[in-house]
Amino acid sequence: MGYPTRVQLIQREESQQWYINFPAPIARAMEFSKGEVVEWVIQDRHTLTLHREEERRATQAAAPKKKR
Repeated sequence: MGYPTRVQLIQREESQQWYINFPAPIARAMEFSKGEVVEWVIQDRHTLTLHREEERRATQAAAPKKKR
């Protein structure tokens, strides 16, 4: 199942910022953490891949989960 998401643009006088937000179910399934750094990789004009460092994933998997 996919999650349609709009691309947002904020235009300022001297710059532009483009945003793509992750729906909460995707963020939870990926176990993202606040402030985590990821890298976008352009495969072709129709495919954008989000790359996460292997070391970061291994460290997070070993860390105990916080109770809410």
